[in-house]
Amino acid sequence: MRQDVFYYLITLAFCLSGMQGCAGQKMPSPSSGEIYRHADFPSRYVSNRNVDVWVPEGYPDDESYAVLYMHDGQNLFDSAVTWNKQEWMVDETASRLTKNGQVKRMIIVGIFNNGEMRHPEYFPEKPFRNLEESELASLESNMGKEDLDQFRNTLCSDQYLRFIVEELKPFIDSTYNTKSDRSNTCIAGSSMGGLISMYTLCEYPDVFSAAGCLSTHWPGFGDYPENPVPDAFVQYLDKHLPPPLDHRIWFDHGTEKLDASYAPYQVKVDEVMHKHGYSTKNWITKTYPGEDHSERAWQKRFDEVLLFLAGR
Repeated sequence: MRQDVFYYLITLAFCLSGMQGCAGQKMPSPSSGEIYRHADFPSRYVSNRNVDVWVPEGYPDDESYAVLYMHDGQNLFDSAVTWNKQEWMVDETASRLTKNGQVKRMIIVGIFNNGEMRHPEYFPEKPFRNLEESELASLESNMGKEDLDQFRNTLCSDQYLRFIVEELKPFIDSTYNTKSDRSNTCIAGSSMGGLISMYTLCEYPDVFSAAGCLSTHWPGFGDYPENPVPDAFVQYLDKHLPPPLDHRIWFDHGTEKLDASYAPYQVKVDEVMHKHGYSTKNWITKTYPGEDHSERAWQKRFDEVLLFLAGR
């Protein structure tokens, strides 16, 4: 198989993971609590998209709630309305752990991805912009000049983060009973959503206290030996990782399908975490043998992630 065809198929596979446009998206039916949809939420920075906000049973009351922001919001709550008939079971898990007193009372904000723009919105921008010419040449030899130029011209994750921090978060904090401080504000996602969650914490350490990065897609593009992107992410993390005293990070991956390639990259990331003083108090790296790259797999361990991000 030609390298450019292989690259296209691999990229298409992970870009489609969780990909579904906003148009015609049915409302999810939560098993617990309620979901409020803010359809076509406007932005000056990125395309409009739906935002679903889950609130637990008993909301509203006199209490203020922590907030967890999650990417790929259309895949979180109800498999009946997702593209692949899978879900994270976020509402069931959050409700159970809250009722048991194991996590803070929280609302969960599901930010829809915007279909074909998912990859350029979720790809950490600064590491890519800092690639050397020789590294870009390596990418071009595998991707093709046209595809690389198109990606370079559409890359907009810095704008996506401005949308979250400058537009969405103020709206959520003014509309819902929230604790808006850093210690009660977290972010999470999987695959490319794991990458952008890591990037969010590094770019806005005064806004977010914790990030859940599941099946983080460290290759960024296709997985090939000359790919300079994983090392660029590691170098970025080494320079921008926030201090462990006030921040927490969860990393994980499975061992099957797309997740099978992640272990060597995660080892390099873990070295950076150790170097900057992170320990089991504020950092988790886990491998889930036999698990693949799917909502069904992330559903199985979301309770562990939520306990780490928002546990009492």
